[in-house]
Amino acid sequence: MSRIGKVPVNIPEKVEVKIENGLVTVKGAKGTLTHKLNDDVIAKIEGKTITVTPKDESANARSQWGTARTLLNNMVTGVSAGFVKSLEFNGVGYKAAVSGNVLNLSLGYSHTIDFPLPVGITAKVNKNQIDIEGSNKELVGQVAAKVRSFREPEPYKGKGVKYLDETIIRKAGKAGGKGK
Repeated sequence: MSRIGKVPVNIPEKVEVKIENGLVTVKGAKGTLTHKLNDDVIAKIEGKTITVTPKDESANARSQWGTARTLLNNMVTGVSAGFVKSLEFNGVGYKAAVSGNVLNLSLGYSHTIDFPLPVGITAKVNKNQIDIEGSNKELVGQVAAKVRSFREPEPYKGKGVKYLDETIIRKAGKAGGKGK
């Protein structure tokens, strides 16, 4: 049995949840999210909680049980509190700015990178830190990964864009040829 799937999802105040024909719609202060549940799981609203159960005892139904519960929990958390991914950039002359819904990055290339933010995603820049915020956890992570991919951190000087909690394993520089 799924230990994650058994735990009910609590619905906070000011959050509306509708389940119709496997389509879950969650409305809250941060926006509205919809998701089509897998046909092998059943979700029910019971008071201020959502419970997810497998349709039968097949292996696919049991494997989708915990996944469906986690997706519903992420939707409820996203519309009530939201999600944030923080990135840090290090390097001489590296800059970032937000103008409207476009993230402008200067990461040591001969040109600036203008990255249009998807609908529902906002970015804030503080010195050398970029905070990407939104209600959809998957989209926040995807945008953060895309921004990181513009200049991944290198292991010698640590220059590049990295997650705030990421640790870069540093390498020693050239050591050969000094004793000859």
